[in-house]
Amino acid sequence: MHLLHSYVATIDKLNYRFGRFAMYLLLVMLAILFWSSISKVFFRPSLWTLELAQFVMVGYYMIGGPYSIQMGSNVRMDLLYGRKSDYEKACIDAVTVICLFVFLCFLLYGGINSLSYSLQFSERSYSAWQPYMWPVKLVMVVGIVLMLLQSVAEFFRDIIKIKSLKNDASKHDSSDHVGDA
Repeated sequence: MHLLHSYVATIDKLNYRFGRFAMYLLLVMLAILFWSSISKVFFRPSLWTLELAQFVMVGYYMIGGPYSIQMGSNVRMDLLYGRKSDYEKACIDAVTVICLFVFLCFLLYGGINSLSYSLQFSERSYSAWQPYMWPVKLVMVVGIVLMLLQSVAEFFRDIIKIKSLKNDASKHDSSDHVGDA
């Protein structure tokens, strides 16, 4: 059990730092788009600004995604979920995290294949700027790995919660029966 707690704490620290870094990427993207607007009005329009802003946005949501999961700010269907007990919520979360994990494994497989293709053939974008594609694909793979690590941490967190709620319920039940004798 101690191993689960230490894994969750380590991954939470890691994704917290990456997530805080990713928050500032929004400001970088804003600066790029601001320069794009200025250059269109006063200078020659830049060819690279829109595509670079898209690449920064990829970094923002791929690196910031695990932080979002960690903070509990992901979207959840509360119509039925909100009425469940804490134990039922932890069980539902454990099952959905397994589904997320399977999806992320497929996504990682595709991401690694795409990254290796990009590196092997020096893939470039088809835009006029023609940047190399491997940096953005590397960021995507790193983001997927961080999301996988965070989803495993969330699964462990759910298991810990299920066990603690089960232990609390069994202690509560045994204390009820003591007074019956």
